[in-house]
Amino acid sequence: MNLRAFSLHCLLLAGVLTCLHAVTLAADTLRVEGGKISGINSPDNRVHIYKGIPFAAPPVGDLRWKAPQPVKKWSGVLACDKFGPSPVQGEPVPFSMWSAEFLIPKTPIGEDCLYLNVWTESSGKTAAKKPVVVWIYGGGFVSGGAGCAIYDGEATAKKGVVFVSINYRVGAFGFFAHPELTKESGKNASGNYGLMDQVAALKWVKKNIAQFGGDPENVTIAGQSAGSMSVNCLVVSPQAKGLFNKAIAESGAGFGRNYPTLKQAEEAGLQAGEKLGAKSLAALRKLPADEILKNITSYRGPIVDGLVLPESVSAIYQAGKQNSVALLTGWNQNENAVAKPKSATEFQAQYNQQYGPIAQTFFQHYPAQTDAQAAHSQNELARDMSYGVQNYSWAVAQAQQNKAAYLYRFTRKLPATGIYASYGAFHTGEVAYAYDNLRFIDRSLRPLDGTDDQIANLMSTFWVNFIKTGNPNGTGMPQWPAFNANAPQMMLIGEEMKAGPLTEQPALDFLIEQAAKR
Repeated sequence: MNLRAFSLHCLLLAGVLTCLHAVTLAADTLRVEGGKISGINSPDNRVHIYKGIPFAAPPVGDLRWKAPQPVKKWSGVLACDKFGPSPVQGEPVPFSMWSAEFLIPKTPIGEDCLYLNVWTESSGKTAAKKPVVVWIYGGGFVSGGAGCAIYDGEATAKKGVVFVSINYRVGAFGFFAHPELTKESGKNASGNYGLMDQVAALKWVKKNIAQFGGDPENVTIAGQSAGSMSVNCLVVSPQAKGLFNKAIAESGAGFGRNYPTLKQAEEAGLQAGEKLGAKSLAALRKLPADEILKNITSYRGPIVDGLVLPESVSAIYQAGKQNSVALLTGWNQNENAVAKPKSATEFQAQYNQQYGPIAQTFFQHYPAQTDAQAAHSQNELARDMSYGVQNYSWAVAQAQQNKAAYLYRFTRKLPATGIYASYGAFHTGEVAYAYDNLRFIDRSLRPLDGTDDQIANLMSTFWVNFIKTGNPNGTGMPQWPAFNANAPQMMLIGEEMKAGPLTEQPALDFLIEQAAKR
């Protein structure tokens, strides 16, 4: 029944002259860990939506900088009809290429942030269990939240997947280490609270997702940017063993990244305490959240703590100790736009000095004969250094372990006006396509057309196929070959949808080889 018909039905039943609002019916009441919850239905009543489900105790007061604790039980039925607070971070204000739909809501934001959301198609409890995807947001580990418009799960749910999005602590609240915290933990570790939140959410999914029609044995973890790096950390973490079997990683990984050691992070924690005049853990926990946000700004992600991350990502893969997954990964054509590129002369001088006798090899990959060519090379280099090397290295590591991997490149230059017209296939630009959420894009800024709809339909089908089976291919779709390190191909996702060679493989191999020598 559509909303107009339902409104007319209201008139007849109520016997009144007008029915002011179409009614969204409540979704089924379910029992999950902590108590009973109710949700809402999508406007067409096809999808049950539960927002703001607590999956752990609020990490406030004495629970600040502790591993997530069991959720507190509640009485009655908890109405899960709106997002819980996003984690503590600065005010979300559009900047660079990211307009409002790429950001969290302005409110609520707070330390009490450990909530998740579920979208599931209305199919009855007797139906076959559906595959599950758990979305982990980006934001450089200092911002972000599950309430972002382009992370909506309704479209994916309508394709037969249970969609879950989760919150985790960021910044100093999610990645703060301190000797007292390490001692208090009883596990000789501290700092990776944001990753621990993700593990806790996955454990909640394992225990509870069957209530929503999901299959706890068929779970894909997916993320973009810092969310993609989180996915990489979870794949190598012994704490996450058995919680998922597939991974989607968009523009981010931990290969070659020098995450700080526990000792380094603890020393930074002591320095932060001294700066704030809080010489003990108790004093630090008493500080207002705003004061911590303002003054502790050096925490930007995972720590090799010996527990959640026993070693570096690369070392764990080299030892074959990672969790076994099928992988879909890639990056965008225009990830990092260099705002003020150097002239050809300046660019040549910089890399002649850096590479010395092998600089000529570098310039074969990133030529700089003219200022325009040098500017293009700087954008290519920025993309390759920040994301290409990472996700390519992950695909290679998968292949070396004889695990399935599928590599992509998102090439669609999003139609745009004004300042947004210069960004191309920018960082995060693919997310709304991958989850069929173009309806949330501000068309006054980005006048999308039928081509975009076609890309979103096909890309989201690739993603759903992979979530269901570990293979993105399907009937009537372009063939996406599995990654082969000896002859690497990738799926090009844009105006043309086709497999093609990884043309910059020599450049990526060069960058990886030189980084290994440092």
